[in-house]
Amino acid sequence: MLIDLKIKNYALIEKLEMRPSPVLNIITGETGAGKSIMLGAIGLLMGNRADTKLLFNQNEKCVIEGVFDISSYNLQELFTKEDLDFDDQCILRREISPSGKSRAFVNDTPVTLDVIRKIGENLMDVHSQHDTLQLGDTSYQLNILDIYAGNTAAMGNTTFDIYAGNLSYLRKYNESYRQFKKLESDYKKLTEKLAQAQKEHDYHAFLLNELAEASLQEKEQEELEEELKQLENAEDIKLKLAQAVQSLTESEFNITSSLKDTAYLIGQLAQFSSKYEELRTRTESCMIELNDIAGELEDADRNTEADPERTEEVQERLNLIYTLQRKHQVLTIAELLGIQRELEDKVGSVLNLDNAIASTEKAMKQAEKEVHEKAAILSERRKASFDTFEQELYTLVADLGMPNARIVIQHNEVAPTATGTDDINILFSANKGAQPQTLSKAASGGEFSRLMLSIKYMLADKTALPTIVFDEIDTGISGEVAVKVGKMMQQMAQKHQIIAISHLPQIAAQGNSHYFVYKEDTEERTISRVRKLDEEERVNEIAHMIAGANPSANAYQSAKELLSL
Repeated sequence: MLIDLKIKNYALIEKLEMRPSPVLNIITGETGAGKSIMLGAIGLLMGNRADTKLLFNQNEKCVIEGVFDISSYNLQELFTKEDLDFDDQCILRREISPSGKSRAFVNDTPVTLDVIRKIGENLMDVHSQHDTLQLGDTSYQLNILDIYAGNTAAMGNTTFDIYAGNLSYLRKYNESYRQFKKLESDYKKLTEKLAQAQKEHDYHAFLLNELAEASLQEKEQEELEEELKQLENAEDIKLKLAQAVQSLTESEFNITSSLKDTAYLIGQLAQFSSKYEELRTRTESCMIELNDIAGELEDADRNTEADPERTEEVQERLNLIYTLQRKHQVLTIAELLGIQRELEDKVGSVLNLDNAIASTEKAMKQAEKEVHEKAAILSERRKASFDTFEQELYTLVADLGMPNARIVIQHNEVAPTATGTDDINILFSANKGAQPQTLSKAASGGEFSRLMLSIKYMLADKTALPTIVFDEIDTGISGEVAVKVGKMMQQMAQKHQIIAISHLPQIAAQGNSHYFVYKEDTEERTISRVRKLDEEERVNEIAHMIAGANPSANAYQSAKELLSL
């Protein structure tokens, strides 16, 4: 329940604090006094978007804070899921700076709007005119019926996971449905991929076969290009090799012979200094190295021959490599080999896709079977609650001034959706002899309000919602019906904290706590304020609600009688 509400620098509110009763709290005040402003501030705690235009003082930040007792509402799992520390008291806070920056906190931990919205909607159910309009929506009606039938344990506007110690019937179905839709999506993607792969298969197989037949080797291109240079220049190479060998060993003044003479002369000087002996040794080493070079040059000369056939063969091989590189827009054999491996995967993937499709299709059909089985259980539970729902709702609305009302639940079976295979429509007529129609066509504003209140009353025992806020749900009613509405709220308040904004004295008199919202004019501006009324002030306020600005003695007497009820 809400223990404490603080609003600072919001709209017409400079500073406000409210500590509501744990049962029925009534808020009254003149039109425009600021009742809806308080509701807007509560909406910020529920995660609504902020607007800096609503700052009371544009130079200061707005702060809205609510302290809640959540000790008995089993929210530990939700807090753990959102990585928040759990305590028996939960503090929600919103701050809006003059620059427009909005911040949200849960127990002083910064959170996103989505997180504070998830927490907030498990702490308060704010009923407004918009919610009354929602009653005409069939998905909203189905959610109401599921809560009534015990198919889901409701926490505010969300679906809580645990019901009677197990996953709720709706949650079980929804998990199966999500799994089925995922498999259905996977199956569709795989079949589309296979169709595309089959279109490309022949072309990929041709490219792969072309590369495979080429039997490419990673270093092959460099080796072939070097060999081709030698083959194409064989005669020139052979001539120069012969000249080099002749220069080293065969000419009249060949290098090796000259070195031999040089070594002999230096050797004769060795007796005079060890330095000459060292020079002779080095000269002989040069002779040995030159003889080795000459031998290798002679071998190269013998092995170098013009070979037109081999030249053509190498050219053809290189042309094949160059053609493949141009075709695949690469520069190296390594890249061609990479493309070959990719093509092998693509060609092989067709077979793999066949296997994956078969496996996914089997799992999808099994999941679809489970969806229909769980949908059938869910549907039977819903249909089993139709009669009691219709009768209980009729009893309540009849007591609220609609004795000729008729309520019929229209049911059609549809293809599986996220909520099952049931299409629900609550049909209603308020007048004798009138054929029940959809709520959007059959119910007036006042009838809508009484229907919504009756439904909230019916669901009160089936929900774990701590605080319900009613924003003028008494629209369109008066007299004895208003008294009954007030008593109904009082009964609901025995299990749920109720905060009701009302303009009817019959309802205001039922409150355990009564708050009065009023405007105060200062020299600079108008300010909204709220105060809790004592017993005498309540009599005065209810008398004013009955008779206006100048209530008579009879109005005061009527106010006392209403309070005594």
